[in-house]
Amino acid sequence: MDDNPNYTEAFNELQEIVSEIELGEIGVDDLSDKVKRAALLIKVCKKKLRSTEENVKDILRELEDVSEGPL
Repeated sequence: MDDNPNYTEAFNELQEIVSEIELGEIGVDDLSDKVKRAALLIKVCKKKLRSTEENVKDILRELEDVSEGPL
């Protein structure tokens, strides 16, 4: 278990946990740990998505500034 996964790793692991829960493959003893891990993975994914969104907005702002400049 990587404590600092990238987005793809976090998303894939999260899908595995959800699948295990849906299929009833996780025992009661492990459920709490899996839910905690899932919460961490969700935070990782949200943080990366927010960061990516901000980067895209910055790029679009830069493109607007360039296109509005003098010719």
